[in-house]
Amino acid sequence: MDNLTDFEKFFEDRNYSTILDFVLTLPIDYQDNRISHKITLNQTNTLKAIIVKKSVKNGILRVYFRISITKMVTGIFFNAVNYYNRLLEPEDVVYIQGVIKNYKGFYQIVQPKILQENQVRKIVPIYSKDRRYNRLISNIFKEARDFLKERLPESKLNQDEMKNLYFLHYPRDIEDTKIDTKTLKLAEALNHLEKLSKKRRDFKAIESLNGDESKFIKNLPFELTGDQKRAIADIKRDLGSKKATRRLIIGDVGSGKTMVILASAMVAYPKKSILMAPTSILAVQLYQEAQKFLPKEVKVSLVKQGSSNKNLDADFIIGTHALLFKENLPEAPLIMIDEQHRFGTKQRALLERLVSTGEKRPHFLQFSATPIPRTQAMMLSKLIDVTLIEEIPFKKKVETKVIGRADFPKLLEKIKEEISKNHQILIIYPLVEESQAVPYQSIDEGRAFWESRFEKVYVTHGKDRDKEDILLKFREDGNILLATTVVEVGISLPRLTLIVIVGAERLGLATLHQLRGRVGRVGLDSFCYLFTNDTENRRLKAFCKTTSGFDIAKLDLKFRNAGDILDGTIQSGVKFKWLNLAEDEDIIEEAKRRINSKVTYKLLFEDYDIVSCSLYHRFI
Repeated sequence: MDNLTDFEKFFEDRNYSTILDFVLTLPIDYQDNRISHKITLNQTNTLKAIIVKKSVKNGILRVYFRISITKMVTGIFFNAVNYYNRLLEPEDVVYIQGVIKNYKGFYQIVQPKILQENQVRKIVPIYSKDRRYNRLISNIFKEARDFLKERLPESKLNQDEMKNLYFLHYPRDIEDTKIDTKTLKLAEALNHLEKLSKKRRDFKAIESLNGDESKFIKNLPFELTGDQKRAIADIKRDLGSKKATRRLIIGDVGSGKTMVILASAMVAYPKKSILMAPTSILAVQLYQEAQKFLPKEVKVSLVKQGSSNKNLDADFIIGTHALLFKENLPEAPLIMIDEQHRFGTKQRALLERLVSTGEKRPHFLQFSATPIPRTQAMMLSKLIDVTLIEEIPFKKKVETKVIGRADFPKLLEKIKEEISKNHQILIIYPLVEESQAVPYQSIDEGRAFWESRFEKVYVTHGKDRDKEDILLKFREDGNILLATTVVEVGISLPRLTLIVIVGAERLGLATLHQLRGRVGRVGLDSFCYLFTNDTENRRLKAFCKTTSGFDIAKLDLKFRNAGDILDGTIQSGVKFKWLNLAEDEDIIEEAKRRINSKVTYKLLFEDYDIVSCSLYHRFI
């Protein structure tokens, strides 16, 4: 390919960065221009014909074509009559294409297409319904034929897979136009993993960390789960490296991420480590856990808004966003972010910069309580190391039910029963104020009902400036809390055993799982009621059958667009046309294996010319 100008512009205009970006621009259809063996009525035929005669009458051009010694076909032209009348002369040999119909015992084609000799005997890919755009892409692919032969081996596809893709653009026969879905899925997975690999950047660590966490783990009043131990082992291996690690630890609600955080601080000790939490309530809880379980020689401090700079003089600093406004943060070789999705990318990067030294970076651990499908985790691991904590320290006893208006009297009795046991109730409303667009009550509409029938009813929501104080008061003395989904319910509520989610069908399954995770935190029999006008909702019924956040993430992916990867911390809006993240774990695993492998397959072709290969001669 001598001149790559158009080709390069095509790449640039579409923001393509890999060879598979280009090859996966697939035809939307094919035009079969091969000469037909025989006339097939009511279907498109491509025929070699001799013009016998023609006539024009009432603005209609009739051309009589002889297909063989005995067969005649009449071509009827309504448009551009003068053009075709000049173009078509008796005794000329032409190639015609069109749908042949039987009209009063005679073969007839209305408005036949006249093809050039170099257009026949081919299956032509159609890339767009827009003729000009289609011509552009077709020309680009004609130019790129040798380029693809040379560059496709970079894709990590094997010989057969590369040929499957190659011949979709340069088909030899009709078999080549059949989509091999598995190859396309694999190509999409390889393409995405390759892009993520290129985005990954490595930095030198401020220093390697080799502290001893074994004493801390041994002195815990409980046994860690296998997943917790594996996560700690991953982190210990990372922190001992001279390369600054970036690891995302994803654990289900109640999976014990806090113990993993504390173990990480011990691996860093006696060097400093910093943990940033999204709210002061969570920061205080983590601080209390650290004081309770870490060895006494480890100095732990809490940094909130208005905290003294003296609080920065500690081995393990736990804080909120207030950390970002401390100008004299100490150098810390380990940074941890809890509930990482609650922070913006810039906030996380700022904290990292505040404790960095020159070109060196701290080890960086991000913790999330929002499970993602294993397939997505495998994809993500090419950009950032990922550890999943799927085991729960104890099996929760949470009964989940879909209920409607008819079930409300029974719900009231259940609420009274739980309150009589000194348990607490959380009722999640879809809105704070009334809205005609939502067919459910708001907090403002519903609170009078609860306050008139029950004592110690507390109300808060996302915009409530006093929500943290109200949550603390409710924890100590409340019976019922009315709130919206945007309120921070990560606070530990050990007496909470019943949650009602109003308008549950309006929420994603991941959100429902997060809310359900607030009950039964200490092993009490608990209940989650999904209140809805759509009691036959398939999605909600599927949700009721599992308590695993990872299974629910997979369900969520299945019920919504399975081609989306939605993770605002790393990427957003990545769509796959063929790959299904809810189902194609084996394909992603294979793609990941090939990306990691140093083996490169070669694209080998038999010695033939695509236009004149023997396969075409069968049809001439």
